[in-house]
Amino acid sequence: MRAASAASDMATGSFTYTVFVDDNFHYMDESERYKLGEFSSYAEAVAACERLVDAYLLENPTADETAAQKYAAYTSFGPDPFIVTDDPAVAAPRFSAWDYAKGRCGLK
Repeated sequence: MRAASAASDMATGSFTYTVFVDDNFHYMDESERYKLGEFSSYAEAVAACERLVDAYLLENPTADETAAQKYAAYTSFGPDPFIVTDDPAVAAPRFSAWDYAKGRCGLK
């Protein structure tokens, strides 16, 4: 039944892009995962992920911290949002919060 639904979704373009958030501090602990929301486009889902990473980086400033230290703190303690979708057009590359944070920290 899902195959018929996927074919219908492809025809109408009505895919859902769900953003989930893992906690870098609780690596591999799915009990710490939460659903941020569902979005009607991949671009909206990416924007939500970026806002979450940006908020963490802005809320945790340290004047004497290097870019590498800021990035290390993010990968140790920050939120790690990711997108789940059945849209075949979004096979790869997918959004990477760590890559995005690396760029925002000036390491890319």
